[in-house]
Amino acid sequence: MVLIKSISGIRGTLGGKEGDDLTDRDVVKFVSSYANILKSESNKNLVLVGRDARKSGEKFNKIVVETLLGFGIDILDINLTTTPTIEVAIVLKQAQGGIMISASHNDNKWNALKFFNSKGEFISKEKGEQILELYKNGSFSDSHNEKGQYFKEDFIKQHIDAIKNLDLVDIKKIKSKNYKIVVDGINSTGGVAVPMLLEEIGVKDILKINCNPDGNFAHNPEPLSKNLKQLRDHVLSSKADLGIAVDPDVDRLAI
Repeated sequence: MVLIKSISGIRGTLGGKEGDDLTDRDVVKFVSSYANILKSESNKNLVLVGRDARKSGEKFNKIVVETLLGFGIDILDINLTTTPTIEVAIVLKQAQGGIMISASHNDNKWNALKFFNSKGEFISKEKGEQILELYKNGSFSDSHNEKGQYFKEDFIKQHIDAIKNLDLVDIKKIKSKNYKIVVDGINSTGGVAVPMLLEEIGVKDILKINCNPDGNFAHNPEPLSKNLKQLRDHVLSSKADLGIAVDPDVDRLAI
């Protein structure tokens, strides 16, 4: 039974007792606290919501979206995505904030809520402390006359297009190298985003392992050397130039 409350987000084991683990009710209360702060800053808000592919993510996504809509907040649901992608999307969409549903490198017994501000950065210490205080006291308003509007959009391709336009990315040179690269996507959203990025920047020979985003993590999801034997074996057997591994929400990378 673990529920870790920090200023940047909430992480916990699933099921169990409210306040001890990350239960559905805890998700409602933490998201309501975040929404209460947004509403105190502006009457009209747009918040982005995304998730990695872990098993509990779809259910929590629905809870997060419905809670925010109930506060009269407009939602852009970018669904299966990466943490770097939602950070970029918040800025491009000029949103007031965002919530990423992911326990990062933890296994399927865990999930988490990561809260972002309008700059696509983790919320400030002050805002985080306000969320924790509202959660503790339950002193947030949950009565609103007008429900928010719901929109849905896939943002991974737009994120990749932004990367391709960076001055440092030399697609012509990458193509000339004829790289062979193995990708271990831990059966989460990195299994979609990383091969797509490599293809878009000129890598044609991509070998994918654990790249089906069904949330069935093939090994411990933290991309440490001890967890990447399968990737190392594929790099050697295929005589690849590189092996790339990420964690479930693609904010950790091993090469």
